[in-house]
Amino acid sequence: MLKGKPFVKWAGGKRQIIDKLLELVPYEFDTYYEPFIGGGALLFELSPEKAVINDYNAELMNVYECIKDADKYKKMCSELNHHETNHSEEYYYEIRNKDRDKSKFNKMADYKRAARTIYLNKACFNGLYRVNSKNEFNVPFNRKEKVNTYDRENLGIIHSYLNFNNITLLNTDFEDSVKDAKKGDFIYFDPPYDSDTETFTSYTDEGFGKEEQKRLADVFKDLDKRGCYVMLSNHNTKLVNELYKDYNIHVIEAKRNINSNGKKRGKVEEVIVTNFENKKGFEE
Repeated sequence: MLKGKPFVKWAGGKRQIIDKLLELVPYEFDTYYEPFIGGGALLFELSPEKAVINDYNAELMNVYECIKDADKYKKMCSELNHHETNHSEEYYYEIRNKDRDKSKFNKMADYKRAARTIYLNKACFNGLYRVNSKNEFNVPFNRKEKVNTYDRENLGIIHSYLNFNNITLLNTDFEDSVKDAKKGDFIYFDPPYDSDTETFTSYTDEGFGKEEQKRLADVFKDLDKRGCYVMLSNHNTKLVNELYKDYNIHVIEAKRNINSNGKKRGKVEEVIVTNFENKKGFEE
């Protein structure tokens, strides 16, 4: 079976640690939930027949919706071709600044907003998605003369996957997205990461701070009590170790290339937390 791969570069993307994640997923499960879908690396690798995927980032979930819808999908790709043809620094800022006028931006066609999200992701500095307190995209231009916004074959695979399986798309709070999860379901949390020092968390205008990390841990524990399989990725921080001390904490090394602070890119320690033992074991 052909499998899709992430169509955007997303902070904390899981492509480069996918093998370690696959060693830990349960052998069998019912519905798959991913409340912080991001680029969807694990979703596409597992390609479950039934899944509920969510992200609080409305622009990102709009892209998933447009890829799923046949008409919007074709129009989005046409719009991406237009962006590639007109790509320049001046054009980049013209497209980036469209969200400054909220009345016009909110009336923009879904497929045009989706194409804008992908184009900005491919043409901005370091593939970083960041918004300010007004929810305005504010990452500078990457200075590349040409940009390749999408892989037609890959988007086609994702389009088919979303349509030929029972995939629910949500744009809500992570806690709300798993309210229907039951015994035997598998939930993978990949939230904005915690840090022992201040770091990038602005995927949305709300941010994701220490209190949100604690609320997420409460949701993790509630799902555990329901009999769900639960797995979570995060930085190897003091807070994370304290919050999940009663569960299986696997420390891994990962390479990160997206951070607002260049000194914090490179190899970092991460953890994969599970509430279940996997017979496959775990190899460092």
